[in-house]
Amino acid sequence: MGRREFVAAALAGAATFALRDAAHAEDRTFKVGLTPVFLSNDLELLGHLKGYLSSKLGGAVELVSRRTYQEITALVVSGQIQAAWICGYPFVQFKADLDLVATPSWHGRPLYQSYLIAAEGRDVTDWTGLRGDIHAFSDPDSNSGFLVTRALLAENRLLPTQFFSRTFFTYGHRNVIRAIASGLAQSGSVDGYVWEVMKDLEPDLVNRTKIVRKSEWLGFPPFASAKSLASDPRIATLREALVSMANDPEGRKVLEMLRLDGFVVASPELYDTIAAKVDVVRQFG
Repeated sequence: MGRREFVAAALAGAATFALRDAAHAEDRTFKVGLTPVFLSNDLELLGHLKGYLSSKLGGAVELVSRRTYQEITALVVSGQIQAAWICGYPFVQFKADLDLVATPSWHGRPLYQSYLIAAEGRDVTDWTGLRGDIHAFSDPDSNSGFLVTRALLAENRLLPTQFFSRTFFTYGHRNVIRAIASGLAQSGSVDGYVWEVMKDLEPDLVNRTKIVRKSEWLGFPPFASAKSLASDPRIATLREALVSMANDPEGRKVLEMLRLDGFVVASPELYDTIAAKVDVVRQFG
């Protein structure tokens, strides 16, 4: 083999090993999915979250975001990402395929509510006064931003198309609030935790809306992972990282920005109330 052929072969071999090493590194990257919640576009928050998880997991962490809940749920159920912060509704839908990792605690409990909201100044005292509205939902797979209202109507033998004049999805709780504040919608279904936190962060926006109805307390959107990855030790490490977040300076920054107390290990039964709403909708058709 001449010198030129030797160099070419060596370079080809080096490239092969580099690609193999890169693929191996990609395989070991811990991917965490994030649904389009209200702070998903906050680069400072995402930076702190990524840094904290990377330090605890001892390796590269990639935060994966998509436009819809369905896309993130599909990735975590299939094991293409190792974990995801999802909603209680898809957790219930795919309970046979998913394990709970940890659940946020807000005001001392792993619970939150769904709010029906309307434009401030409207003479509306209960949810029945929203009949005929243009109504904004968050996402078809959102518990607080769709399922709760859908179940409320089903309990009263109504479909959204029968009760509202028109509905649309905004694909984000913040966007539901914006739609009502701007007059694009007259009412909407929104995550109560998001509404309350945004009231502190963006009072001028949120004060253009008002709460018409609060649901019962429901299981807070959890971190989940595929059952097929149950033996991956990094899942247990992630659980420990989340549960101990309040004990770490970087973790506390993340919690402060999210306005959360911390994370707890919860039982799947926490989401039985959401499962009951799914049943109500299914039975009504």
